[in-house]
Amino acid sequence: MSINFPLLLVIAVAVCGALSLFDLLVLAPRRRAAVAAYEGRVGTVDPTTLEELNKEPLLVEYGKSFFPVLAIVLVLRSFLVEPFQIPSGSMRPTLEVGDFILVNKFAYGIRLPVVDTKIIDVGDPERGDVMVFRYPSDPNINYIKRVVGLPGDTVRYTGDKRLYINGELVAEKLLGEEPGSLGSARIYREQLGEVEHLIRKEMNRLRIEPDREWHVPEGHYFMMGDNRDNSNDSRYWDDPDIALEFRGMVPDGNIVGKAFAVWMSWPDPKLDNLPNFSRVGLIH
Repeated sequence: MSINFPLLLVIAVAVCGALSLFDLLVLAPRRRAAVAAYEGRVGTVDPTTLEELNKEPLLVEYGKSFFPVLAIVLVLRSFLVEPFQIPSGSMRPTLEVGDFILVNKFAYGIRLPVVDTKIIDVGDPERGDVMVFRYPSDPNINYIKRVVGLPGDTVRYTGDKRLYINGELVAEKLLGEEPGSLGSARIYREQLGEVEHLIRKEMNRLRIEPDREWHVPEGHYFMMGDNRDNSNDSRYWDDPDIALEFRGMVPDGNIVGKAFAVWMSWPDPKLDNLPNFSRVGLIH
């Protein structure tokens, strides 16, 4: 069962805020009135009794303590930066399994938490961006891929693993065989829009029929993983519940943000290894 953390965070902030407000408007005046009445009845004030009269209910105390912390986390996570961990190798060699990344939440517009409604338009995804989004067939799952096709584009991927956008071949340069692959995988440098980045191809693997072509509708994006033969991306999504012209596309409403940096790596915590910072840097 997936946990809707943004919803839980919003509820926690609302509850803690309500407790704080209730204390400010109702309970605190009652405590002050009780203290004033006590001081008026006795000649000598007992510090212990005074402390008891001023004491906040335990639930209110916790609510007031957690509210500012949770509110700051909500603002940072919803509107500024959100951390994610890479669970698969679909973005190799750009991102490895266990990389902890930071995602810019305002690069593509300010959105309300939980409902994800855009309230301020800041910018649009650009070709070559590494983007986190909610999987169209199951919005509870976050995916990370590279933006390949923009609204209005025609994307073609051939049987010999060539990428065309609007009829033009995307430039790539062979860098060499992947170390340890025994020649079965090669690393290329690809020029996608203004972004130069690395991609990985398995030379003996074919997953799709040759010369498939897609037209990207308005308000949608075509996504691909840098690990071209090991990525569940726009080339393979075929949800029958989605209209045919939108299958494989990521709607603007599903965008989470732009991945911009790796801040830590922890490939497999089960192996008693420790987090490392060898891969810290900006994402290209």
